This record gives sequence, C-alpha cells and structure tokens, in this order.
Amino acid sequence: MAGEEVSNKQVIFRDYVSGSPKESDMCVTTSSIKLKVPEGSKAVLVKNLYLSCDPYMRGRMSRPLIASYIGSFQPGSPIGGYGVSKVLDSGHPNFKKGDLVWGITGWEEYSLITATESLFKIHDTDVPLSYYTGILGMPGMTAYAGLYEICSPKKGEYVFVSAASGAVGQLVGQFAKLLGCYVVGSAGTNDKVNLLKSKFGFDEAFNYKEEPDLVAALQRYFPEGIDIYFENVGGKMLDAVLQNLRDHGRIAVCGMISQYNLEHPEGVHNLSALILKQARMVGFLAPSFYDKYPNYLELVLPSIKEGKITYVEDIAEGLESAPAALVGLFTGRNVGKQVVVVARE
Repeated sequence: MAGEEVSNKQVIFRDYVSGSPKESDMCVTTSSIKLKVPEGSKAVLVKNLYLSCDPYMRGRMSRPLIASYIGSFQPGSPIGGYGVSKVLDSGHPNFKKGDLVWGITGWEEYSLITATESLFKIHDTDVPLSYYTGILGMPGMTAYAGLYEICSPKKGEYVFVSAASGAVGQLVGQFAKLLGCYVVGSAGTNDKVNLLKSKFGFDEAFNYKEEPDLVAALQRYFPEGIDIYFENVGGKMLDAVLQNLRDHGRIAVCGMISQYNLEHPEGVHNLSALILKQARMVGFLAPSFYDKYPNYLELVLPSIKEGKITYVEDIAEGLESAPAALVGLFTGRNVGKQVVVVARE
C-alpha cells in the first residue's frame, strides 16, 4: 500500500453561499493521491473514517470575513472539518503508522494533513470511534467549556438549553443533571422533545415551534427564572431568555443557528436585562479550552462506561451522503450528532 497511488473520492466546495446552503453547493468527485508523505515533510497521511457535520461550517461557506475566527472554504477544493482518521504514513515524530487521531481533516477518503497541531491522538478505543467526532471531540469540549468553565453551575440551579437534542445540547443537559441542576431543553420536533426527557433525562422539554409566545413558555417552565442559559440558537429565543433571567444569571453563547442563513440577522431587544439582573453573557470557542481536554476525558469517559451519559448519533453512510447530511443540520433533519461514515476501519 505505502507509496502507491490510489483514487481519492472528495466532497468539493463549489462556490460561496448566501442564504441557506444546498446540496448543489457541493459535489462529489474523484482524484488520486500517493499514500506516502513527501520526503522531508512533517505532515501525516491519513485514511478518513468518520467526518463531523457541525453548524459552524456554515460560516466557512460564506465569503471570507475579516472578523472570522476560521477561514472560508476554497471554491474548487475539498470541504474540511473535524474527523476521525487512521495514520497511514507520517513524517512527524509525534505520529506513527497505525495511530488513530481526531482533528481537522478533509472531506475525502485520504488526506495529507500539514497542520498536525490540530490533531489529537486517540488512546481509548473501548468506546465507538465515531464518539471522537462528538462527545469525545470538539462538541464534547464545547459542552464542557461552556457549562463548567463559563457558567460554573451549582446544585439546584435552573438551566435552560436550546437546540437541546443536538451534538452539544444533549451533553450540556446531561452534565447539568449530573451536577444536580433542574434542566429544561427546547427542540424543533415532538420526537426530539420526547428524546430529551426519556433518553437524556431532562426534567422538562418543549417544542419551540408550538409556542406562540416564548417568553410565556419560559415563565411556565421556569417560574423562578433561569440561572444558566446555554445558547445555541439566538434570535427570538435569546430575547425571551433575557426576560426570564434570575439575578446573576449566566449565558454561554455557543452558537446562533437561527441566524446563520439570514441575509440580515435579527437584532436583540432585551440586553438591558444584563444590567438589571447583573448577569453575564460570554461568547466562547472550544479550541481555546483544548488544554483542558485531558481533564475532560477524566470526567466523561467513566460516565460513558458506567452508562451515566448516553450519546445519540445520526449516521449517514458514505461520502456521497455528506452534502445532504451537512445541509440537513440547518433544517433540523438530524436527530443527535450528525456523523458521516467514510470507512469503518
């Protein structure tokens, strides 16, 4: 195998997107690749096993912005994102053939990764490898950083999670329950609402699409108000939460998926509540907390193995299914963490 040239199926980004992304904004093509790292390079050559579909990728489909924390995709080049891969060849001293890694890779069968600083070696394989696109990868670190590091929950506090059945939300709710909080989640279908209560152990959950008045809905579920809001959606939900905050409330701003496809994002009208309630609203990016990854594994791996935490994945088979899987995030088609299987070994 080593050094031979093989065909390499790829998901190519066609051109910058405005409005809602479509499957036709991507296409699947085949090129070829040598299964060897170029002489003298410190890159690693990997076979991609599992790819992660994440809402932040919508921003990478837009024209480059000066303010963005991560570059836009290049039209005519493969999409890139988090994934789980197996090292086939390495010019880097930290990685060897056979290592399993997670980090930023290409949406293709094989990738030559030069930015090896984004790769984490996988040591624990007693759990499904796909978990390293989710609960044991970037979404898991996002839930951990936003809840533990930013919001510092205390037993008995009232916690609200939006987009609660997604890759991050399902974990935030379960972590908060383990800490002894009262947890309510919102989702966009009744099936997802049932999942939140029956599988993830949320105290209550509601379908936001069936609530004509979100302020009243939150007052119903939180008559005493909200201590912690894990923000995934933005827009009208954020406004409603601001009107229901308790004194010294905390909001961890993880994402605003309701705004990503809008030409003109909605404004927020109730920010003065932050003053009146002496509350904090903090935006954050998971990679800023990657130094805490070993602590996070110590916390979460035993909980997974003891069955204290469950994780739901929505699996799409094959690279050909990747464009539809990514686009489906923005219409709420997925139930749980959206993963694309490229190869199982």
